[in-house]
Amino acid sequence: MNRTTLSLIACTVALAAVTGFAAFDPPAASGTSPAGGATERPVERTGLLCPAPSFSEIADTAYTSFTPVTQGADSGGKAALEAAAERSADGKGGKGGGKKDQAVLTPKPPGTPALGDTSGSDTPALIGTADGKYAPGWTVQETTRIAAGTGRGLQGVTCTPADTDFWFPGASTAKGRTDYVHLTNPDDGAAVVDIKLYGKSGAVKTTVTDGITVPPHSSEPVLLSTLTDDAQTDLTVHVGVRSGRVGATVQAQDDAGGGDWLPAAADPAGSLVLPGIPKDATDVRLVAFTPGDDDADLKVRLASPNGSITPAGNETVHVKAGMTSAVDLGPVTRGEPGSLILTPTGKAVPVVAALRVVRGKGSSQETAYIPATAPVGRRASAADNSAKGTTLSLTAPTADATVKVTASAGSDGGSPATKTYTIKSGTSQDISAPTGGKGTYALTVEPVSGGPVYAARTLTGSSDGVPGFTIQTLPSDRGLVAVPRAEQDLSVLQR
Repeated sequence: MNRTTLSLIACTVALAAVTGFAAFDPPAASGTSPAGGATERPVERTGLLCPAPSFSEIADTAYTSFTPVTQGADSGGKAALEAAAERSADGKGGKGGGKKDQAVLTPKPPGTPALGDTSGSDTPALIGTADGKYAPGWTVQETTRIAAGTGRGLQGVTCTPADTDFWFPGASTAKGRTDYVHLTNPDDGAAVVDIKLYGKSGAVKTTVTDGITVPPHSSEPVLLSTLTDDAQTDLTVHVGVRSGRVGATVQAQDDAGGGDWLPAAADPAGSLVLPGIPKDATDVRLVAFTPGDDDADLKVRLASPNGSITPAGNETVHVKAGMTSAVDLGPVTRGEPGSLILTPTGKAVPVVAALRVVRGKGSSQETAYIPATAPVGRRASAADNSAKGTTLSLTAPTADATVKVTASAGSDGGSPATKTYTIKSGTSQDISAPTGGKGTYALTVEPVSGGPVYAARTLTGSSDGVPGFTIQTLPSDRGLVAVPRAEQDLSVLQR
């Protein structure tokens, strides 16, 4: 083997470490080491995209950036959030432009959250990049309070990496709903995006057939009701990218019931977990879709603190191929926190799903969304937590699991604190997270042993009697990438 061949091997390993954030599939949900002689290294570069938070003049948005401490990460590096160019909601004119002086915050070194805030309707989408010590597990939370009007209440979303395929069950074009798909392109070339809608009877005819072009370093909010005249209560939105890549998130707002962000659901799968239903939920609606040619029959279970139960009258759900199905589960948690587990009754058919969750009643109700999510894997973090307004939910659907939870130092000082919890098989637990810092802090979840763990974090903040809340799931933070491990010293083979 010559030096050129060895250089190619070294280059391949380095490239994997740099680009792992874009293509990394987390290890087995049990937290075991990668198979096949691979080892794990911290990623060296990460990109995140945050949608424009609101079109409301009375919106106040807080941003929180956090990177967990990762053993083996580089000692140098930097992270930044910069404004994307963006058209207004009516498509007239633009805002933003990617100028560095418009950054809402400056991320701090690993282990410490950094805060920033904006107000009004002119806050653009943000394009974030981090490298070196800032990259592994970098997370940014966007939380918006809207005092009145459409979407009033608390809206929150975790900024996400760019990708090429997204599923959003739970959107709507019904009267009283204002749902936008926010598309953000972080790259130097234009992206071309197809948006397809599926209702209760199948594919919905839309007005856009040639794709939507998203210019470089820019963001496009697309109002779903402008794509079709068909008013549908329950829609599944599929965003597919013909060229390039984008970040995509749906902002679902209701005139009467508040609103929140609907993140993309986990990839279609035969079994799904939707964690973190609040104990005081007054109404829960399941929306599911199967993109294949076969119908899906799913068993419905609610994992509660004391075990799994089957909701009376909703033991199973039938999802017709290519059609969106919706099931009203009502106040399914009945005073106890829970997570929904969907498993095939027979043949496994890939499905995507999400929950629409309501707290409160009448004019005092608020809405949030829980998409089916991937397991935590190695590690996941959630930023923007407070001592009184945060609930962490952990679910172990198939086997007992031991989980380590760390609260970071706070934005106003203090020290990190860690606790270990055991989650029994088939249960969902709301835990009292450790706190050691002052001010806003981040939570990091790390499975230690046992079966796969699913997690969600709820933020609450009532205003004028309206129980504002928002829920974010915690899939893997993609902070580690598997790379081949040399089995011997190849230098002895050089000639």
